[in-house]
Amino acid sequence: MNPSVKYTVNSDFRCLEDMSLASMELELVHMGKEKCKPYHAFSGIRTEYIIHFITSGKGFYSVDGVTYPLTAGQMFLICPGNPVVYCSDVNDPWTYMWIGFKGFRSKAILTQCGFEKNRLVLPSPSKEDLQACFNELFDHVVQDYASSLYREAMLLKLLSLLVSTRKQHITDGEENGTPFNKNRHLDLAIEYINTHYMKSISVSDISKHVGISQGYLNQIFTQHANMSIQKYLIEFRMYKAANLLVGSDFSIKEISNMVGYQDQLVFSKAFKKKFEMSPKSYRVYRNALENPIEKYSKKNCLF
Repeated sequence: MNPSVKYTVNSDFRCLEDMSLASMELELVHMGKEKCKPYHAFSGIRTEYIIHFITSGKGFYSVDGVTYPLTAGQMFLICPGNPVVYCSDVNDPWTYMWIGFKGFRSKAILTQCGFEKNRLVLPSPSKEDLQACFNELFDHVVQDYASSLYREAMLLKLLSLLVSTRKQHITDGEENGTPFNKNRHLDLAIEYINTHYMKSISVSDISKHVGISQGYLNQIFTQHANMSIQKYLIEFRMYKAANLLVGSDFSIKEISNMVGYQDQLVFSKAFKKKFEMSPKSYRVYRNALENPIEKYSKKNCLF
């Protein structure tokens, strides 16, 4: 009897792992989907590329000092060797699908998908198209040569879907006479927020830096990030503050100033609106958790 790939399934979690290496060019290491609980998080370093596709809910992804508030319809890339943190939202925790893969063709393919060093978050393909690919992968759990080749083919099909999705976004831009402009404006705005969130910046400041009107910038964020530029700025600051509350001994007033709020009361109200508890209560709650960050282990296959 042929051995089986390690396959885990329950009502909220489905995962394939321990797959034999089929090709040095491109190989599927693990894949799965999960309906996460509030504050479900990972902190660490991966040895393979991983793409998460968010199908519902919200959360955040932090890498290289940049924090991205994310929502359904987006995907994010984790690169080998980069320390990362990602966590589901407290009120609307995300559900996602993921693929982990490696091989010397990986980097070139990911570039064609639209990923770059400073562009690790992109719009994802439709939930229906993703589900179809993942269902086919889950139908081939046997560890034999035929199934291994099939999984490799399906990985290529899925990556081809990502390239096609990027091509469609480029085409849409070209039809409007603005190839790449919208993504470029989005990148400039996010970069500005990343480097200036600790100051008292406004949407007006951001739009002036990018060189477009506030209304157009808001339209771009609504289209590509599923939230307004103002909401993105607030959520970015709140997630930064949440990280500081758990990972430092700074006072709440100091953290308020560090994320761009001169008025601690205004900061506390915004924080409570986001996390449904005060900054002080959040710090106590998170520090009281026995395992606030769930590390990867083969036992529970958390990716």
